[in-house]
Amino acid sequence: MLRGPTRHYFDRLADDWDERTGAHSAEHLTAFAAALMRIEPAPERILELGTGTGAGALLIAREFPSARVRGVDLSEEMIRRARGRVGLDPEGRVAFRVADAADLPYEDESFELVAQLNLPPFFAETARVLRPRGHVIVATSSGPRVPFYTSARALERGFARCGLELAESGQAGEGTYAILRACA
Repeated sequence: MLRGPTRHYFDRLADDWDERTGAHSAEHLTAFAAALMRIEPAPERILELGTGTGAGALLIAREFPSARVRGVDLSEEMIRRARGRVGLDPEGRVAFRVADAADLPYEDESFELVAQLNLPPFFAETARVLRPRGHVIVATSSGPRVPFYTSARALERGFARCGLELAESGQAGEGTYAILRACA
């Protein structure tokens, strides 16, 4: 019911999204980067939910240079802009596609890391595509001021129902992060 209006809303905002939000700035990505630096071992297959113009996915690709990174977003316009940022990628390490985080077009247990920044959690669907002993990162750029902020405690409860446990949570810059791990 909300997918269509949400998609159109973000399609309209895509033109000046980066300038308005600072999506590719160090300040915007601080908590996300802090969480990425805590992930061990280095994952080989990574999914970023709600990638927007690709800032998070490109940061992930730099942090894990051997990984294949996929970014999904509901907005076609955001994905078009993200694809334009990839540049020359002969190995196809980074790819973007239009997809709904509530109904991902990937097989069960496809990724060792699923990450998101400033997006509401999709507990069951995230857990479905996560491999055993994989990690989930839920980060915000400015903590509780983000409209889709979910506390570490709420994330812990929601993901526990899906077989994940809270490994760590913290703050970096103005943002927050939670790292969860699949128990089996």
